[in-house]
Amino acid sequence: MAGRIATEYVNAVLTLPEAEMPKLIALCNAQQLKLQVFVMDNGNQELVLEEEAGGESIRLTFERAGGLYRCRLTCRVVRPKLTNALRKLVSSFKGDAVVNRIYQGFTMVYHYQRGAVVRIAECKDSECRIVYEYRNALGRLEAQFKLRAVEEEIAGLRQSVNELLDLRNRSSDENELRDIDQRLQDHSRLLFILEA
Repeated sequence: MAGRIATEYVNAVLTLPEAEMPKLIALCNAQQLKLQVFVMDNGNQELVLEEEAGGESIRLTFERAGGLYRCRLTCRVVRPKLTNALRKLVSSFKGDAVVNRIYQGFTMVYHYQRGAVVRIAECKDSECRIVYEYRNALGRLEAQFKLRAVEEEIAGLRQSVNELLDLRNRSSDENELRDIDQRLQDHSRLLFILEA
């Protein structure tokens, strides 16, 4: 098995509520890394994770806004403990990221959405091939079902409009004509919304 040379986090984003910040710090503490936490005057927090033996460290800056902390991170990590800590942070706190795991002669590119791997690609020279891609079959079926439900509702409304138009052509009573016109107007508004 090829040994990993480095791991690159490209545009990783973690967003979490203030209440989860202690959980994040506890997770960092559990990784057998040296942890330093700095709280800024504006409420932002900066976490520095460092290998206990020293040498390699990463700095996570969490900007506070509207009750949330957001961290944007781009870095290259070589040490396994730091790599593992970042992976756990992204998955535990439902982060989005592109992670390049670099090996001798090829790179594995992992795409994370909301903490889950949704695509893995193997890139060698200038060629990339998809090794894994998440396909939300249930979500697609639900969307298709909703689409059919809307189509059925549209068909029912069109049938109702046709019946109202026939009724309008046969009627001569002014009150009944006003009621029919109002119902036709309501139906046309609803049809416009559903067809959009």
